[in-house]
Amino acid sequence: MRKIIRPLLAALAASVMAASLATTAFADANKKVKIINETRHTMVQFHASRVGTNDWEEDILGQDSLSVGNSVVVNFATDDYCLYDFLGVFDDGDKVEKHRINVCEISSFRFTEE
Repeated sequence: MRKIIRPLLAALAASVMAASLATTAFADANKKVKIINETRHTMVQFHASRVGTNDWEEDILGQDSLSVGNSVVVNFATDDYCLYDFLGVFDDGDKVEKHRINVCEISSFRFTEE
């Protein structure tokens, strides 16, 4: 009987380990978020900072911009943190802040005129 139980336990442990690794890989994949510009203006800066941070982090677009109708994929998979505030700055001077975005639960985020 023990000869049968040990292989079953080993197989069960291997299954649990594989499921755990798959869940981790899935969680990391969910931290890639497509930022979509659905406004009438080019986005010239995009910032994402952890909720509770008093400063906006560096401009993720850098020297680039995000023209109307285009998108960029941002990878937030640097650690276990999920909640971010977003800031989009547009070529007409408008600044749009969105708060408490859970990047672990979304795959895209749209900046719109509303």
